[in-house]
Amino acid sequence: MSDQRLRRVRDRVRPFPDFPEPGVLFRDISPLLKDPAAFGTLIELLEEHLRAAFPQIDFIAGLDSRGFLIGPPLAQRLGIGFVPIRKKGKLPGPTESVSYNLEYGKAELEIQSDAVEPGQKVVIVDDLLATGGTMCAACELLKRLKAQILECLVVIELKSLKGVEKLKSIPFYSLLQYD
Repeated sequence: MSDQRLRRVRDRVRPFPDFPEPGVLFRDISPLLKDPAAFGTLIELLEEHLRAAFPQIDFIAGLDSRGFLIGPPLAQRLGIGFVPIRKKGKLPGPTESVSYNLEYGKAELEIQSDAVEPGQKVVIVDDLLATGGTMCAACELLKRLKAQILECLVVIELKSLKGVEKLKSIPFYSLLQYD
């Protein structure tokens, strides 16, 4: 992976101190999304990683909501489909759902019951891994559908929050890491 390409992506992530509350340093990808060259580089780097790591992937599963911005162009580049994992009440038809804890309460995620077939190979994509609750819930949903989770993939990992520990034995990859 080229340091120059990685720097192009990193330079488009801006920090916001004290958001959403005092003491939190928020990592904002909005400038990355606004810059077509930097966003293209991001998708290219993620595609290269996945092609090198996995000879076959059936689907990219993206987490509501920023995983929806990264997942579809990545899936298109790989020539595979995209599956949304959404907040409760947003998907039609039969769904599987799971509740999980957030830093400040509870939330629920859903996937359509027929989104993947047993044994299909899936990579879960989101913009950021913090405490790991949302990613862990997405893994639980895909396990219920008997999918094979190849990897959890994020643009940014906040290492000090140790979210990767919640994923246990599920492979994990982050393009950028911050303490």
